[in-house]
Amino acid sequence: MAEADLDVVIRQLARQLHAGLMTRAKERRDRFNSLAAKAKGKETGDRFKMMAKATMEQANAAAKRLQMSADNVADSYARSMRLAASTPVTVKAEKAKDEKPAKKAAKKAKVKKKT
Repeated sequence: MAEADLDVVIRQLARQLHAGLMTRAKERRDRFNSLAAKAKGKETGDRFKMMAKATMEQANAAAKRLQMSADNVADSYARSMRLAASTPVTVKAEKAKDEKPAKKAAKKAKVKKKT
């Protein structure tokens, strides 16, 4: 994993979280459905069935948001790495060259003030 790009790792973690989220949601849905089957009244059974349906709808919505966020982060990271790789290194060298004359001029100014 040390050599893997971070955007691939982000997407992989999102898939794992998605799978865990949907597993837990299905467990809760099954629990509500079993409570609906055991319910003594029709209204209670219907309420548990509605809760099971709402649980899956909310889990699907959360999973979609999670996936979109992970995709956006991974794409953003990949884009920034591409831009960083295409940026020329000479920019840093120019800054270093500009600093040297400024330092020399500052030293000369100090010497003139002393005299």
